[in-house]
Amino acid sequence: MVQEKHNIDNVLYTVTIIMAIFGIVMVYSASSFNAEINNNDQFYFAKRQAIWVVVGFCTMNITMFFKYHKLKIFSRFILIISIILLLLVAIPNIGVVVNGARRWLEIGPLRFQPSELAKLSMVIFLAHFLELKGQKIRRFKEGVLPTLVIIGLIFGLILVQRDLGTAVIIMATGIILLFLAGIKFLHLIPISITGIGIGIIAILSKEYRFRRFLSAFDPWEDPLGAGYQAVQSLYALASGGIFGVGLGNSIQKRLFLPFAHTDFIFSIIAEELGLIGASIVIFGFVIIGIRGMKIARNAPDKFGFLLASGLTFGILVQAFINILVVTASLPVTGMTLPFISSGGSSLLITMTSIGILLNISRYSAKSRD
Repeated sequence: MVQEKHNIDNVLYTVTIIMAIFGIVMVYSASSFNAEINNNDQFYFAKRQAIWVVVGFCTMNITMFFKYHKLKIFSRFILIISIILLLLVAIPNIGVVVNGARRWLEIGPLRFQPSELAKLSMVIFLAHFLELKGQKIRRFKEGVLPTLVIIGLIFGLILVQRDLGTAVIIMATGIILLFLAGIKFLHLIPISITGIGIGIIAILSKEYRFRRFLSAFDPWEDPLGAGYQAVQSLYALASGGIFGVGLGNSIQKRLFLPFAHTDFIFSIIAEELGLIGASIVIFGFVIIGIRGMKIARNAPDKFGFLLASGLTFGILVQAFINILVVTASLPVTGMTLPFISSGGSSLLITMTSIGILLNISRYSAKSRD
């Protein structure tokens, strides 16, 4: 049994808290105008975000002291629960439709997005599954194919929810874990090509996805239709300049930019706090990535290495895609910015993931800087 040797990674812990608190501030700033008009309370979304930060802080601290090795026991159970919840979303009168997409379940006053849990459960399961496979992962039929079936199942269930962005994160994280587990490079090439092909087919299969895909190349071709969000986001980015227009002074949040406090909150950050503010946020994710991969590298076993790597890359890939979307470099996907966007499910699962990372850091094989 690996013995605990260290305190938690205090840098990762501190940056996470700062990002979450900053998220409350920016959710208020981005949503206050909308909330005052539609909810008669300018703090409506900020208060909800603050509650989720407190809940996320609690789950982070619980998982921070829960020995990550024990997650192996629950890995299959958590994955099965995630699959069941994803199936429930597809059932009318059970799954909740918001903005034309059926992605949520409601439990009393709470609304939960099962795809967020699926991202976490898949990483936990695959980390254990790939550890057990060992050198068999170099054999396609025994190691690679079963892993692809698991990834494909989760990918498909999320794709039917009209959530291509999260489905891409699932696929990307799964392929990364396969690579880190020691898959043959000759197997990795066709898998990557197939993944890209599936993504292209998914885009072409739905007219709204295809329009969004084309608008990423030239959003001004249809500035009032498919390119509207991208155009308004670019206006916000351009207005901010280097120093920004000042916290709370965004023009685009005044009903010009849809989902300003969720998917496009980075645009409001750039508008109000400028290039400097946006760069600090990106730097925060860089720190999280560096600390996460250091934890993975120093993990005492393969399970810890794969688990830390999967959790870290999952957060980074989501942040990367979100920032590319708001800069009109990728089609609009409806994906939140980790820690910062309004969204309880995303925040809760992300902070839980950080808690697991912090627990792995307690068993580091080397002393940290």
